[in-house]
Amino acid sequence: MREEDLDWTIYHRIPETDGITAGDLAAATGFEHGAVMASLERLERYLLIRRSGETVRHLSIQESLIECQCRYTNDMPFVIENGVIRAKRREE
Repeated sequence: MREEDLDWTIYHRIPETDGITAGDLAAATGFEHGAVMASLERLERYLLIRRSGETVRHLSIQESLIECQCRYTNDMPFVIENGVIRAKRREE
């Protein structure tokens, strides 16, 4: 299976309103835990999901856009780290 197909399947198994664990995703999809974890890493890198401990949840469109802007705009006065917004230090 291509990575894109795996990611699509995993993404659509994450509930819209609640989070789910990687273990539950593996059980629900029948994919190996390692494949699910690799997919979740890609989805997080693509700013589609957020992992918090064992729980995975969708990012809203607004959250995804803000994360994208923070990641790719160098002159932003703040950063988001682990879901926390903080002012940039001058050397950042």
